[in-house]
Amino acid sequence: MAEFIRARSPEQKGQRLDEIKGAVRRQFAERPYHEITLTTIAEELGWSRANLYKYVTTKEEIFLLLTADELDAYFEALLAALPEGHELVPAEAADAWADVATAHQEYFRLGDLLTTIVETNVTVERLMDFKRDYYAHVDEMRERLPQVLGIEPERVEPLLLAIYYHATGIVSSCWSNPLIAEALRRLEIGRPETDFRAEMRDFVGMCLKHYARRQA
Repeated sequence: MAEFIRARSPEQKGQRLDEIKGAVRRQFAERPYHEITLTTIAEELGWSRANLYKYVTTKEEIFLLLTADELDAYFEALLAALPEGHELVPAEAADAWADVATAHQEYFRLGDLLTTIVETNVTVERLMDFKRDYYAHVDEMRERLPQVLGIEPERVEPLLLAIYYHATGIVSSCWSNPLIAEALRRLEIGRPETDFRAEMRDFVGMCLKHYARRQA
């Protein structure tokens, strides 16, 4: 494990935060949220908790930073998949959107924690940064979707939220949870596999048809 050296510049601070996020990403891929603590994070990094506190004050702050990274990646991919100057029919856009959602399932998995857990235990400054970034992406989509799909700007955010919450709801059914698997095994209940991409394609297509309707 690398020896802890306190950051002395913004660039070094960014590197330390990347190390912290990397440790949490690895742990989140292998264990449930409640088993990840500041202690497990510090231990993986080879730091003391006191050193970790120099950069974050709660576990939720780290998860908010991870969500911000996934948020940026998701919207950048979505803008690339729905390029400016290309009018699309709902079925074409639904296919493209489903591909993006499937490639960014971690964004929705983190979203399952965002409102009820993560956003309740962070500093207002970090939350302001996150919300500022989110609404900047919403503004980009308000410009793009009217061009490519004929959706009124005021209906863009409700569309984004409908798709986001649906994806957040079904992504958990695609994630292996040993406790749920054992409970269903004992009950002798078979659990059908969820095709995330197919579910998203159908749902996005339905939403696009709905939100593209001109309102009186």
